Amino acid sequence: MRLSCLPVLFSFFIALFFPALAHAHIEGGDTSGGFFTGFMHPVLGPDHFLAMVAVGIISAQIGGRAIWSVPATFVIVMAIGGLIGLNSAEWLGFEIAMFLVEQGIIASVILLGLAIALDRNIPVFTAMAGVAFFAFFHGYAHGNEFPDFDVQWPYVGGFMASTASLHIAGVLIGLLADKLTHGRAILRHAGSAMMGMGLLMQLDYIQNSYLWMSLWSDIPPAE
Repeated sequence: MRLSCLPVLFSFFIALFFPALAHAHIEGGDTSGGFFTGFMHPVLGPDHFLAMVAVGIISAQIGGRAIWSVPATFVIVMAIGGLIGLNSAEWLGFEIAMFLVEQGIIASVILLGLAIALDRNIPVFTAMAGVAFFAFFHGYAHGNEFPDFDVQWPYVGGFMASTASLHIAGVLIGLLADKLTHGRAILRHAGSAMMGMGLLMQLDYIQNSYLWMSLWSDIPPAE
């Protein structure tokens, strides 16, 4: 029974972000604020929120070991992306790096929504590879927006803990839907709605980019 995988999932994520909780009160900086800021970052960003809940739902739709391995893959790779994003925007130039990151995040909302809508039996390894790809972009965005705290680890631990919580919420939604008469059909419609929201995000991004380019072109050159 797939519900039996939940204790493993909870135990894994508790072990994963427990060190962040332990470091939340280290002296030498506003580390507790860093943890809280990191925790709220995925929750308050609709693109992050949708993608992370979607990962949990997809893992529940697949079932078996995917219930813990797919979300765990996302959290681990996201943490790596976050650490890289802390100091690496200059590699490609800030504008290019953030353009790629934003496109990756928006694509994750669209394609994860599509996966929910299709409700196919995706191979576990394929699902893990797919969420790992998207997780890097989400993590990079978290790291790139790191606030001015003395210690980095509580912030990283905060968004890892928040992401794990959203994954667990998605797993519970998926398992509950599987028990309802029309639950899986409702999830498929929800996945379609998520795709639509991702497309709207892309349209909004294009409009904002065009606006910025228009404003930039109106600025007279420096003498």
